[in-house]
Amino acid sequence: MLVAVLATALLVGCSPRSEPAPEVDVTGGAGEEPSLEYTPPLTISEATSEVLWEGTGPELEDSGPVLLDYRLQRADDGSLVEETYSTVPKPFTLTPEVLSADLHEALDGRTVGSRLLLLLPATSDTSSFASVMVVDVRPTRAWGEPVEPREGLPAVTLAEDGEPLIETPQGDPPRSLVVQALLRGDGDQVVEGSTVTVQYTGVRWSDGSMYDSSWVQGGPESFDLGSGVLPGLAEGLLEQTVGSQVMLVIPPESGGAVGGEEDTLVLVVDILATSAPAPDALTEEG
Repeated sequence: MLVAVLATALLVGCSPRSEPAPEVDVTGGAGEEPSLEYTPPLTISEATSEVLWEGTGPELEDSGPVLLDYRLQRADDGSLVEETYSTVPKPFTLTPEVLSADLHEALDGRTVGSRLLLLLPATSDTSSFASVMVVDVRPTRAWGEPVEPREGLPAVTLAEDGEPLIETPQGDPPRSLVVQALLRGDGDQVVEGSTVTVQYTGVRWSDGSMYDSSWVQGGPESFDLGSGVLPGLAEGLLEQTVGSQVMLVIPPESGGAVGGEEDTLVLVVDILATSAPAPDALTEEG
């Protein structure tokens, strides 16, 4: 749905302002959901963007992964079209084809942690309404404090972009699930029934070969814990905090079977975001 909304609301490239832009006040600090205050209907004749604050993280790379929180409202009546703050941020690839020309241009050269305001006109080939949009650029890698891992686990080094490189495991694999924090984040705690957004790399204990990686596939992924997820993965992420990087060693008994083969799996997971359980999940548990 996200791509559809952006495709219909964002297509015309953002341009320098040739006339004063409508007044829009954005409140809410870093990490908080923004509130947009304006007097509708707003008349927006051209697409514009403004950096409300510049983030202190790394600069975004064209064609690379980008993780966004956003709030999109109609300019004519102030009604909400879509927002991500009550769930989890959405991952994209930083290209105009995926993000639209407007959003790609606005994000070009920006850094992680930035907040932007976009004013977008209605056009005959995109949307029937003008819109106001606030976008927060979220990290695509863990940012917590280092934790000394226990002995006997594979060593992990990080590439420049944060991708974990897992050394080939040695010796006999553990017989039960191992959960080892490598970086300890300061964000919200993952609870049962949460939706999480992560980056991950997984290798086989037997030979160190990779079996899956979001870094190779193009960026962060979101999923509901317990919904078709490896039992060891769901169990291992519980009570971990956003911003953490966690190593999970998952034996076959905890779901470490891949494609019919049984092997102990080693996952390194960066926890980027988490949401509260859906109300219906809470009702079922209660």
